[in-house]
Amino acid sequence: MNGRSTHEGPHSAVAVRAAGEADVETAAELFRGYLDFYEVDVKDPDAPRAFLAERIAKEESLVLLADVPGHGTVGFAQVYRAFSSLSLTTAWILNDLYVAPSGRRTGAGRALLREVLGRARAAGVAGVQLETAYDNTIAQELYEAEGFVREQFHVYFHDLGRADSAQG
Repeated sequence: MNGRSTHEGPHSAVAVRAAGEADVETAAELFRGYLDFYEVDVKDPDAPRAFLAERIAKEESLVLLADVPGHGTVGFAQVYRAFSSLSLTTAWILNDLYVAPSGRRTGAGRALLREVLGRARAAGVAGVQLETAYDNTIAQELYEAEGFVREQFHVYFHDLGRADSAQG
C-alpha cells in the first residue's frame, strides 16, 4: 500500500503518499492538531508520536500524508483494516482525517479521501466506514459529496478507561 498519487485541488496539485517510519514526526505534528481539534487532553506530549510510530512500524494502519506545493505537508489520514461479518469480507475504517488550517481549501482533505477510496477499491474491500462529530458539517459535506451515505445505525461506545464510566 505504498506509493504516491497526485490529485488536483482548487489551487494546485495535492500529492498523497503513504507515511513510513521517516515520516513519523511530520505525521505526529498533524495528529496532535487533530487531537486538539477534537479537544482530546493528551497528558504525555510524546504519546501521539509513539502511537503513530507503533501503528506504522507494525503495519497496523495505513497513514497517508497530503503535500501541497507552497504549503508543505498539511494533512493526514489513518485507516484501519477491519472485517465485515455481514458481507463476509474485509472493510476499512477511516478513523482519522485532518487538514491543518494552513492547508484548508487546497483540496488536501478531498485528495486524502479519494486516495483512501482508491486504495480500498484496489484492495478489494467491501467498503470504507467513518464517523465524525455531529457538528462537523464541513467534513460531512465532503464525505457526502464523495459518495458516503449516512447510515441509520446508532453508534454506542462504552468507555472502559474512565473511572466515572463504571456503574455505580
